[in-house]
Amino acid sequence: MFKNQTPQQLSVYIAAISAFAITLLAMLFNQIGIATVNWTDLGLMFVAVFSVVFLAGYQFIRYYIFRRIKLIYKIIHRHKLPSDFKAGKLDMSKNILENVEKEVDEWAEQNDREIEELERLATYRRRFIGDVSHELKTPIFNIQGFIHTLLDGALHDPQVNMQYLQRAAKNVDRLQAIVEDLETINKLEAGQMILDLREFDLHNLVDEVYADLEMRAHERNIRLTFKEGANQHFRVRADKESIRQVLINLVHNSIKYGKEGGVTKISFYDMETYMLVEVSDNGIGIDPEHLNHVFDRFFRADKHRSREAGGTGLGLSIVKHIIEAHKQTINVRSTQSQGSTFGFTLEKA
Repeated sequence: MFKNQTPQQLSVYIAAISAFAITLLAMLFNQIGIATVNWTDLGLMFVAVFSVVFLAGYQFIRYYIFRRIKLIYKIIHRHKLPSDFKAGKLDMSKNILENVEKEVDEWAEQNDREIEELERLATYRRRFIGDVSHELKTPIFNIQGFIHTLLDGALHDPQVNMQYLQRAAKNVDRLQAIVEDLETINKLEAGQMILDLREFDLHNLVDEVYADLEMRAHERNIRLTFKEGANQHFRVRADKESIRQVLINLVHNSIKYGKEGGVTKISFYDMETYMLVEVSDNGIGIDPEHLNHVFDRFFRADKHRSREAGGTGLGLSIVKHIIEAHKQTINVRSTQSQGSTFGFTLEKA
């Protein structure tokens, strides 16, 4: 009965019950002859008791609820109280406790979400630090080994000195590539990389990327081509150099993981306001359990082969950040031993 009542209604009930009880008691005294009262006296007594108990109960409940709720609000709102609480005012005609209960539940849910997010970020940070340490450790260890060997006397050995210096230089280049890729990702995540959005011909840009990677493709006898029907010249609006970086990375990966003597194809699909670009190969494919992680930093499905090919493990992560910076999407589908297809969208000009 009293579960969902407002403080004002609760005061009325208490006053009514108290007045009714006192009136009954007075009637009982009248019956047994202890006191003599008439109906007018009983009515006045009922009104008087009701008024006094209502006012007293109203003020007490108001004070009690205000003190309790004020404390709750200080906890859940970090000392930022609603304006009516700051002024010491409470609307007793409203279901205050139910509103407070609702706000406490919302506060608890928000705290749970914040805790989950902090735990997720902490896990990600630990994994990221571990990945960075692991990636940097190999080239640093190699450089250290080559330099100490040279200092120990190999510097004067014409059979090995240049060879060791070249290997050390190669590992320095790898370190620089990792640092530059990390810097690029950090700029993209922080929103510090300003995109130069312009209209350009997508087909012409792919031709330029194919020309840049022609020698790499020739080394593995991989043919770079367009899918049938993709010879049209579509114009898109995007940061041309960023999209060039995306295409270079995806095409380079298709060459690196493609089947020797295979083919890399790029397809265009007109989606009215967007263009879907797909880069496909017929290579080794990606294990289904790895598909959800291919865009993670330093993730490599084939770690040994990736490092031999000189990858930093950050390329696909950069690709994802660039596409998302354009407010577009990227996805991957793959079948082992049949190949992989990376697709992303761009806004049509």
